[in-house]
Amino acid sequence: MSFICLGSAQEVPEEEVKQINIVYGANFTKDEAQFPGASIFSKDERQVQFEHQGADLWCDIAIFYQKENKLRAIGNIRMKQGDSIHMNSGKINYDGNTRLAKAWEKVVLKNTGSGTGTGKGMTLMTDTLYFDREKQESYYTSSGTIIDSANTLTSEIGRYFMVPEKFQFVDNVHIQNPEYTIDSKQLDYYQNSKNAYMYGPSTITGKTYKIYCERGYYDTKIESGYGIKNTRIDYNNRIIEGDSVYFDKATEFASATNNIVVTDTVNNGVIRAHYAEVYKAKDSVFATKRAVSISLVEQDSLYMHGDTLLLTGKPDHRILRAFRNAKFYKTDLSGKCDSIHFDQSSGITQLIKEPVLWNVDNQMTGDSIYIISDMETEKLDSLKVINNAFIISLDSISMKGYNQAKGKDLFGKFIDNSLKIVDLVKNTEVIYYMYNDDNELIGINKTICSEIRLLLAKNEIEDITFFTNPDGDIFPEKDLPESSRKLKGFIWRGDERIMSKDDIFDEDDNNIQLVKIKGVDNRLDLEEKGQDDEENKEDPVTKPSSIKGLIPTKESAYPKKE
Repeated sequence: MSFICLGSAQEVPEEEVKQINIVYGANFTKDEAQFPGASIFSKDERQVQFEHQGADLWCDIAIFYQKENKLRAIGNIRMKQGDSIHMNSGKINYDGNTRLAKAWEKVVLKNTGSGTGTGKGMTLMTDTLYFDREKQESYYTSSGTIIDSANTLTSEIGRYFMVPEKFQFVDNVHIQNPEYTIDSKQLDYYQNSKNAYMYGPSTITGKTYKIYCERGYYDTKIESGYGIKNTRIDYNNRIIEGDSVYFDKATEFASATNNIVVTDTVNNGVIRAHYAEVYKAKDSVFATKRAVSISLVEQDSLYMHGDTLLLTGKPDHRILRAFRNAKFYKTDLSGKCDSIHFDQSSGITQLIKEPVLWNVDNQMTGDSIYIISDMETEKLDSLKVINNAFIISLDSISMKGYNQAKGKDLFGKFIDNSLKIVDLVKNTEVIYYMYNDDNELIGINKTICSEIRLLLAKNEIEDITFFTNPDGDIFPEKDLPESSRKLKGFIWRGDERIMSKDDIFDEDDNNIQLVKIKGVDNRLDLEEKGQDDEENKEDPVTKPSSIKGLIPTKESAYPKKE
């Protein structure tokens, strides 16, 4: 074979540069019946060796079609490209014209890397691997395993780009790490940075968290990333959902943007907003932009809103604060003030600064208002209005007069979540429209005393009891001028009353412009860029067809050694 070896060293025309060269042929034979036109080489003390454009191949048996410039290698195959790419397999078909190779039977591809980058030390294992040396890409379609310095990755279909040392995985993608696992429908993975880009249903399961998304990014070195489609994070007794959700394990922090839902799995509470932050170490949630807290009170939802919501504390001692323009609503109770403070352990809700409370048609005001709940029964228990307590309701028959009662403080009692008893104490006064059974006005009761008790039925005053030296009378309507029909400090705020859960939001809340969520930068985002899905429906990772026809003979045949 010396003439072939010598020929490889001679200067040859450029059009013949692609010719496969024999470095060591050892034993030579032919078998025209089974391999017409082929030269068959087999090892002696050394393996057969071929060289082609910077790649060397060693094997036990080689079937070489010199005219077609194609090679089949069999047995203990080693292939080396440069200093970093090494491949072992049982068989290889190689086309020197297209530089396409198909390797099968326990294929192992290694990239030892160059320099000191973190990408050093990648091993790919599969049953069948296609290797395009022209594009410096390799791919498999019947499951493979990749091991690098950080992770073990498996998938049904995979493509490896040697520059920039990137993988594309499709179908049953799984990443195994001592700290977490990733399962995805489709995922790109960069060997140097260890960054993963997910396209399709994906789940990341860590020791203290679980993330689901259908498009997202994850840095596998530091366990940090974000999702931008149908994203959900299960994190510290909370579920965080939103159009875009970010997570970082090191700082124990998560944030979400647009259409957010944060669910407290212990207390069955929900916060909705368009921006939120969750701090695990502080066990807190910060929410703003149309933020609302929703909790259940005796099968009735309580909605609480503020420009900013802050939820802090362990599950059994949550504290919820609503700051600036705070409002709340449930079916028969609503209110507004500057800020709200709710302590779950005590069941006390405090309305702070210029509070007003509506119990159906009854308006209550005072310097401070406290609503106390029984946290065991999840029912409203009692009500306190401290300093300048004032209760007003529009006369439901005439629809023009106002029933009023005032005192220093007010104490109310709820029965089955309905306000039934109201006690006003210290310097109390009342104006009350009295009717007979035929709804005819008897007169207007105007009285002062030390204490008043109001009994309510169907959210209307049913009975009034005066304590300790009451002084007053019942005046015919014509004998009590309009100016005397309102107690000092009377302010009717009926136009501010919150009639539904939507009323807790003002015009600014309803006109918030949502932030535009950007796509994952790594690959084109079809929805963001408005491109036709049909153009991109078939990913090139699923197309091994270009490798067909490498060798025009039976792949299973072994030549007879002479």
